[in-house]
Amino acid sequence: MKSPIVESFWDEATGSWQYVFHDPATMQGAVVDPVWNFDPLACATRTDSAAELLDYIRATGIEVAWILDTHPHADHFSAAPWLKEKLGTPTAIGEHVVKVQKLWQEIYHLPDLPADGAQWDRLFADGEEFMVGEIPVRVIHSPGHTLASVTYVAGDAAFVHDTLMMPDSGTSRADFPGGSSAELYDSLQRILALPGETRLYVGHDYAPGRPAQCMATVAEQKARNIHLRDAPDAATYRARRDKRDATLPLPKLMLAALQVNIRGGRLPEPESDGRSYLKLPLNYFEPR
Repeated sequence: MKSPIVESFWDEATGSWQYVFHDPATMQGAVVDPVWNFDPLACATRTDSAAELLDYIRATGIEVAWILDTHPHADHFSAAPWLKEKLGTPTAIGEHVVKVQKLWQEIYHLPDLPADGAQWDRLFADGEEFMVGEIPVRVIHSPGHTLASVTYVAGDAAFVHDTLMMPDSGTSRADFPGGSSAELYDSLQRILALPGETRLYVGHDYAPGRPAQCMATVAEQKARNIHLRDAPDAATYRARRDKRDATLPLPKLMLAALQVNIRGGRLPEPESDGRSYLKLPLNYFEPR
């Protein structure tokens, strides 16, 4: 099985992992889930995290074939358009992003927002395959955390976004609009059916008391994941996941991030004064 070189980049402010992987034989690669930094108090964006990826790509000599988002994120803005501008590389996401766009279009009351996925250059279907150099990449639709989530399986590495966490943290939440613990359970079963040596790269790490970590193999997740090591059936897992989700506050950047990320990582169109403005749907969500 082909084995890509994976470089991980930690965004401490949002607990997010970004990745660049490449084929050592051809030096062709891809970016996964790049972060566009956002200061919620100043409502100001900056490109420090994405620039770190860009510096690595240029220093290493990687030819980036794709900029990949696993889903519309609720905890950070996507830097995919900024990197596309710098690299001339197409962007992609799973085809079910249109469902997320339509859902949040209603929540934000954005009747003029195009909800057809045209903000990305490519929408991947479940089971679709493409090449990064000599490394085959397979797309697995992995709903549960969101309607649109996908996993990218690149040789012996898989980028599993917000499905699994590191084993000592369990799995990801499923209580956002469009989320489902039942669908997340099914998605986890598909991921854990990959070969045991497959490297699973997670989207976040929040575990206190140790340095941030980003990867565990399928075998390690099966053996040590606190939500899965006893091989729960669907009902047991759902009860476990739903009980935990009921205690969680909404992500602090969610209402800012989703209206940017359903636009593919772009701010709303500037108004007559040249500035972009974000909307907040008051009293749509209940207090937590």
